[in-house]
Amino acid sequence: MASSVLEATRAAHEDIERLERLVVRELQRDPANARDRLFQSHRVRHMLDLVISTSDKLVEIYEDKDGARKDEISSHLTAPVQSDIFPKYYERLKEIRDYHRRNHSARFISETDDYEELLKEEPAIEFTGLFDSSCRITVLCMEAFGRYLDLHELYNEFINSKFGSLMEYSAYVGTFAQTEKILHSLKATRQYKEYLEHILEYLMSFMYRTEPLQDIDKIFTKLQSEFEEQWANGEVPGWENKGTEKKSESQESAVDLDYYNIVEELVELGPEKLKEALTARGLKGGGTVQQRAERLFLLKHTPLEQLDRKHFAKGDDLKKEIALVEVKMKRLCEILDEVIVRTKENAEKKLTLTYEEMEAEREEEEVQADSESDDEDQQIYNPLKLPMGWDGKPIPYWLYKLHGLGQEFKCEICGNHSYWGRRDYERHFKEWRHQHGMRCLGIPNTKNFNEITSIEEAKALWERIQAKQGLNKWRPDLEEEYEDKDGNIYNKKTYTDLQRQGLI
Repeated sequence: MASSVLEATRAAHEDIERLERLVVRELQRDPANARDRLFQSHRVRHMLDLVISTSDKLVEIYEDKDGARKDEISSHLTAPVQSDIFPKYYERLKEIRDYHRRNHSARFISETDDYEELLKEEPAIEFTGLFDSSCRITVLCMEAFGRYLDLHELYNEFINSKFGSLMEYSAYVGTFAQTEKILHSLKATRQYKEYLEHILEYLMSFMYRTEPLQDIDKIFTKLQSEFEEQWANGEVPGWENKGTEKKSESQESAVDLDYYNIVEELVELGPEKLKEALTARGLKGGGTVQQRAERLFLLKHTPLEQLDRKHFAKGDDLKKEIALVEVKMKRLCEILDEVIVRTKENAEKKLTLTYEEMEAEREEEEVQADSESDDEDQQIYNPLKLPMGWDGKPIPYWLYKLHGLGQEFKCEICGNHSYWGRRDYERHFKEWRHQHGMRCLGIPNTKNFNEITSIEEAKALWERIQAKQGLNKWRPDLEEEYEDKDGNIYNKKTYTDLQRQGLI
């Protein structure tokens, strides 16, 4: 804080403006490699956090709960007596000098050099298995500075659980997000919920380390509002028809409470009928007949939404919590789709390496890590404009030609986005950008539409598919057969016409 409220306000605004200029300046710089890009994102995230914290302080000042700002402004606006001008001036000057003498570096960032240090600092980011020579096995599970996921702990938890099954680590990496393969009877357990929470916690940690500018809280807020609507309609993927089944059960076992005036009348329905009515409404179905009747009778005067949560069955709440964690986990897996594919490919590759090859690869990665800082300062000679590899250097020309990275494929459905190389082009049909474009056109993204990038071609093919599906439908007028007394076979239309004419 500065020596006065108004000075503190001015200093905070100045700090925010300087930090905003620094963010723009940092983002205008092209990073040399992936490591530098990651450091750049973390520096920007740190500066944005400082902007937010400083803005929070400004909000507190403007709220003026203690009235200090209002008193200071009124003291400046009040016209002082002529004889009081200079004593008040020198008194104020003495306060400012004493404050800065006691707090030499009291300002948030006092000098321009301190701001420049924010652009030079190297954030401390921890990744597992980074060239740990004391543990030779870490080369298998390293995150490689955010390039791969390290799912070994989650893999061990999965294969040792009741809902899991034995499989290779590479297979687990490719299927851990496919929770629909697990039976519902095994899902509705605390153990499965804890397992999902561990996956979600790790993916969020990985996102914070590799994508610091991604607003995960905003993604989850939007996701939760969509989830509530889908859960109410029984449309949550993997949990479909849960809501509709509940509604149909409530209709079958409906008990109209308008016909009952006292609890004793409900007791006469019997324990089974009361249990069906309670469970259909999501309430606890246990207890004596009297307790069940009293619990059901509460709905006569209290809406279901306003009923105390202690009356509801815990199983439905657990299923809803598990479904929500599943949806969040799958959303993060969609964002990290490329990382998951790389992790699976790397795990499959490690299975084919001998111990000597693994050691040689680990030593090569150590050398690259040691020399990376020196390479960043050198200007990279790249006359052919080859794409950069993970090490920040141009990839070999033979690899460039092998993958056909000189070929450009444009997709009109993706907003004329360019894909370089056949591999990226074929993979993009399953990625979010192409799927979003197909949803906007109202066309399902099936295998029939692979290799189709034109909007007109996609629409034309969808019309042909719909027309073909229409031909395969049952048409009773043409396909329903009738036989007359002589054994002649006619379709329904012909038989009806002949019958009207009295010929049959």
